[in-house]
Amino acid sequence: MSTDSAPAPKSTVAEDVQPGQRVAVSALVNNLRDYGLVLALIAIMIFFQFTTSGTLFKPVNLSNLVQQNSFIIVMALGMLLVIVAGHIDLSVGSVAGFIGALAANMMVTWQLGLLSNPLAVSLVCLLIGGAIGAAQGYWIAYHRIPSFIVTLAGMLMFRGMCQALLGGGSSVGPLPDSFKALSSGFIPDIIGPLTLVEPIVNAAGKTVVGSGLSLHMTTMVIGIIAVVAYAYFGLAARRTRERHGYEAEPFALFAIKTLVVSALVLFLVFQFATYRGLPIVLMVMAVLIALFIFVTKKMTIGRRIYAMGGNAKAAQLSGIKTDRLTLMVFINMGVLSALGGLIIAARLGQAVPAAGLGSELDVIAAVFIGGASAMGGVGQVMGSVVGGFIMGVMNNGMSIMGVNVDWQQVVKGLVLLGAVVFDVYNKNKA
Repeated sequence: MSTDSAPAPKSTVAEDVQPGQRVAVSALVNNLRDYGLVLALIAIMIFFQFTTSGTLFKPVNLSNLVQQNSFIIVMALGMLLVIVAGHIDLSVGSVAGFIGALAANMMVTWQLGLLSNPLAVSLVCLLIGGAIGAAQGYWIAYHRIPSFIVTLAGMLMFRGMCQALLGGGSSVGPLPDSFKALSSGFIPDIIGPLTLVEPIVNAAGKTVVGSGLSLHMTTMVIGIIAVVAYAYFGLAARRTRERHGYEAEPFALFAIKTLVVSALVLFLVFQFATYRGLPIVLMVMAVLIALFIFVTKKMTIGRRIYAMGGNAKAAQLSGIKTDRLTLMVFINMGVLSALGGLIIAARLGQAVPAAGLGSELDVIAAVFIGGASAMGGVGQVMGSVVGGFIMGVMNNGMSIMGVNVDWQQVVKGLVLLGAVVFDVYNKNKA
């Protein structure tokens, strides 16, 4: 009688993978869009750093990159909510151009007393932007006219009004320095600079080697606080998910992501600190980003916007007043379009007829590259921000390389198409 036992069956690949590994792989796949965006931005920045011979990461170029593309990201925050709600807004570039022309005329041409003050002008223009959004949102929300048609009409109307305010083709300026600081100014160094490298000065008092290296310490402190806050709130959110019984990404994956993002932020902050500090417009963007993250993740109105975009009829049946919510989304878009127009005018130092021309395409592309769905109901604030920076870095890098503007449009179109195809592929696979 044989004592040989039957051979054990061969283990499958699935059985060889440990449970912890399966969870890690699942988390990586489920968050592929988020991780992929950050990795894509890093890869694009490294690529252009080499192809531009180190120009991209120079502090002065990073400041220019933020100042040149800030209005795209500001308007992308509003466009995200519009697209999540299941709509589109083609008028944002024209509204921005119109508001910039209006602001310039109020400060330079019309001389309206107190209303010529840059702060008063900015507040009035933001209110007018909200009114424009309300006017467009009214037809969309209460008369069910497709947003594509309403905002296409708005694009044509406000581009024409911009041209009319500027006399057909002339510019209005120069604008006051206090107004231009919105886009080209930097935060003051309250703490005081820290000198790391002293310049070498000859007997005559002239610098002969280098110009020294000083850090804008207020910028460094703000950067460190931001990184600590990012890690703290990320960890708190992860613990909250675990406490409520939801699946959370493995801690190792969370730690790697946090370290990579923190290292990138600290590197960029250090570069800003070696120049003139953080641009004021970057601080404005940071406040808006934090506000919109809070609204979309923590407030009821944010959840209702996502519910409306996912299924408008179901949202109505659950008691959500979708018409009023749609109106609020477009009012918000109008205000942010106005802010974008003010930033453009402040950056140029004058109002020009071509201000904001075609920017609606960059804004919409940033949101879709950031993971928003054209069907509505899907999209994240940080995804849109990263998408905006991807567009900005590509614009900046290709301009430094001397790539023709026509080919720049081709590349941006391919990137947008690739992002949408990737999104559709993931949805179909799921």
